[in-house]
Order: sequence, then C-alpha cells, then structure tokens
Amino acid sequence: MSGHGQVTGVRRLLRPAAQGTYEKVFGTVYVGLMTNVLLAVACAPLLAALAIVRDPLASWPFFAALSPLCAPALTGAFACFAALGEGGTAVVLRPFWDGYRRGGGRAALVWAGGAAAVSVLGLDAAVVARTGWGPAFVPFFGTAAALVAAVTVALLVLLAEPGSRPVRALLRPCVYLVARRWYLAALNLVVLGLAGYVVLTRPVIGVLLLGAPLLYLVWATTRYIVARTPERTSTSM
Repeated sequence: MSGHGQVTGVRRLLRPAAQGTYEKVFGTVYVGLMTNVLLAVACAPLLAALAIVRDPLASWPFFAALSPLCAPALTGAFACFAALGEGGTAVVLRPFWDGYRRGGGRAALVWAGGAAAVSVLGLDAAVVARTGWGPAFVPFFGTAAALVAAVTVALLVLLAEPGSRPVRALLRPCVYLVARRWYLAALNLVVLGLAGYVVLTRPVIGVLLLGAPLLYLVWATTRYIVARTPERTSTSM
C-alpha cells in the first residue's frame, strides 16, 4: 500500500499542468518583458544620458533634475501590474498608457518634489557631518530622506489607480502608513536601490530583464502598506 501510494504521488507530480496554468505563466512573463520595453522607451532620455555621462554620481544634480521624466513610466508600469492581478489578462499597452496618462503629470510633480527634498536633506547631512556636533544629526537627515522617498513611491502607486484622489488628500495617510509599516518601506528602498545600482552598472540587464520583477515587488509591497488609505478603500468598495 505504501509503495502504491508513493507511485500515485509521483504520477501526480509528473502530471502535466492545466492549460490555464501555462497560459497564466506565459502571460505573466509576457507582461513583464513588455513592461520592461515600455519602461525603456518612456525613460529613453534618462537612459541616453546615463550612456553618455561617464560618472553619473558626479553629475547627480543633472540626473536628479531629469529623473521626474521617469515618474509617469512608473505609474504606467504599476497600472500594468494592477491589471494583471485583477483581470489576469496579458494586456500591456492599454493599461500602461492609461496609467501613464491618468497619473503621469501629478506623478512627475510628486517625484520632482521628492527628489528636491531628498537632495536638500542629503546636502544638509553632508554639510552638518563636517561639524563637531554634526554626526549626531546625520541619522535624522538619513531617516527623513528615507521617509520622503518611501512616501513618494506610495503616492506613485496610488496615482496609478483609477479614479485617484488629489495628492493633498493622499499625502497625510501615506505618511502615517509608511511610518507605521516602516520595515516594509525599508524593504522597498532596498529593492529600489538594487534596481538603481543594476541600471547604472548593467543598463541592458537592469532595464530589459530585472526592471519589471523588482518594480512588481515594490508595487505589491506598497499596496499592502497603503491598504487603508482613502484611495484604496474607495477602490475596493
């Protein structure tokens, strides 16, 4: 009996999966690859600048000013992930364009504000660190910069949702929920840092292969973080 049971278990493991399972797997892979392509097209100015400039870190003010151009692309990618999770359809272009058009302008402004705030906090930390009492305040500036970055990402995720509310109505709930679930927000920042590092060092791999998987992880985690914002509550209802 035991031998028969083992044979039956092996047969179940070797049994071909259902057709719907294969379609879902290939559809997910297709959405990821096409999202990477659309991200590369939408962020072409920034990628071209990265290819031309030899030392991007030395020219960080220029790239900080250019980076808001990528915010609408992120809302488009987040809209693709939402469409895949809700409907399960392997449609990319329409959700990407809807997310890009729906929240692109506000996303660019939010990103610009976040980039400016993080830049100011970074400069303040660099200046204060040179003083005798400065090292005691460096953790404060670092924490504030991380909070600004995490809230910016949360706002972008919410702006990609259909029928999104004004940024002013979403800002305070996002700050509260990001601070409450800071460990998940810290994970998001680590993943985004990894994505930025890969894009800087291996642009082709970072944009065409790893962009969508890493952004999907950030999107899914952020949606859990902001699950009780007014935007997410009204959408679920």
